[in-house]
Amino acid sequence: MTARELLLSFEGRINRRRFWLAAISVLIAAFVVAVAVAPMPKRVGQVVALVAALGALYPLAAISAKRFHDRGKSGWWATIGFVPVVGAIWVIVENGFLAGTPGPNRYGPDPLRPRRHVARRG
Repeated sequence: MTARELLLSFEGRINRRRFWLAAISVLIAAFVVAVAVAPMPKRVGQVVALVAALGALYPLAAISAKRFHDRGKSGWWATIGFVPVVGAIWVIVENGFLAGTPGPNRYGPDPLRPRRHVARRG
């Protein structure tokens, strides 16, 4: 899975490790933007910070949906994260700490089991 597919696609499954690496990377990038806009004039800084926050929201939703897929659930479960406090905790626990369903499910192959490539002759 490419970085583009990981951060922008809502299809497929990812394991907990990949979820944490992607989520932390997105949050660090958002933090860097927040630090960069701090010295800007108030109005401009607020607009840039809002755009950065919205820009981080999409990849976080995409990786969260893929983790819910790994757990055998619809990606729409990611929207529970919008419920203040309880929803965010739910998403973090479900995606970051609970194991996915073993083997393939309706969202794709198990991300912990490597795909076997069959060499073809001819």
